[in-house]
Amino acid sequence: MKSKRIIVIVAVLIMTLAATACSGNDKASDTASPTDIPVVATDVDVVVEGRLVPRESEQLSFFTVGQVEEILVEEGDQVKKGDILARLGNREAIEAAIAGAELELLAAQQAYDSLNENVEVARSEAVKAVAAANKAVRDAQYQLDNFLIPVTQEGLTALEGVELMQQKLDEARQAFEPYKFESFSGSVRNTFKTKLDNAQSDYNAAVRRLEYETALADAEAVLEKSLRDYKELQSGPNPDQEAAAQARIKAAETSLASAKATLDDLQLVASIDGTVVKQDLIVGQQVVAGQAMIIIADFSQMYAETDDLTEIEVVKVSVGQNVTVVPDALSDLELVGTVDRISDVFEEKRGDITYTARILLDDVDPRLRWGMTVVITFNK
Repeated sequence: MKSKRIIVIVAVLIMTLAATACSGNDKASDTASPTDIPVVATDVDVVVEGRLVPRESEQLSFFTVGQVEEILVEEGDQVKKGDILARLGNREAIEAAIAGAELELLAAQQAYDSLNENVEVARSEAVKAVAAANKAVRDAQYQLDNFLIPVTQEGLTALEGVELMQQKLDEARQAFEPYKFESFSGSVRNTFKTKLDNAQSDYNAAVRRLEYETALADAEAVLEKSLRDYKELQSGPNPDQEAAAQARIKAAETSLASAKATLDDLQLVASIDGTVVKQDLIVGQQVVAGQAMIIIADFSQMYAETDDLTEIEVVKVSVGQNVTVVPDALSDLELVGTVDRISDVFEEKRGDITYTARILLDDVDPRLRWGMTVVITFNK
């Protein structure tokens, strides 16, 4: 479109030269009264070249290598964002992994829900445990309180009493040993037998006292644990169990996401609504990651796009400005539109600083094609 700009400049120069020539003739006829040179209007429409482009387009490629197993679209098909366009093979193992991960996630979620649902039941059981432990403490304390410590064990702990009474019992048994087969009527035998019986009674009492004290200590320990368990349940499930259940859910979610991502890499999915304008896949074909295989374009709106606006021209253009667009292939067709966007980033082309503008066309002719060259006039 440089030629179009040259034509406009040449026209302006011709007007300027003509005005200058007329001014010179006037001076020749009357040198005493000079005439001012008229101002030449240079405010003209900005005219540039551009191309027709669709509203949006995407080049789609697989994210992994593989062999094409299934193609679901042909050129010209209309697709929606998210539609699967083609698949690579070897999906069975991945689909099985997804199914397994989904089952594990379901089981993990159910376990977590059960943990929370059972809190009330656990609280009820904890209350029962506290009540039972309290009763055991009371019973043990009652037995101990009603136990009469023999005079022989006063001042001794229960364990010391057992040890001392065991010693005395052994001594009494040893003293009785020589007389145990004598006649029951013998006074010496009866004397040592009475001492043995008393020692045995003292030992039994010492053991019973130790049992009562041990039972009380055990009951108190059980009560303390029951109270601690009940207190922990007041704020919800057991923290360790809840943390383990949540960790299980997270691990299942991670496994499922990983398996799905792997499967997604084997599928070519539409990223926009539009028309399949190019499809280069063949069943059995080996593809590589990143190679564009399908192109989708959204022709719901057509745009004229130019990257020829110089720094001198871009200041005369604004978003919303009216524009006239004439295709080179259809010179009798005049389209109208408005400036939709002007880039903030510049390019350097053949020594010129240029900017890109995008014009939304009001109407679309069925003869128009993506990539057609057009003349774009930014009206004053």
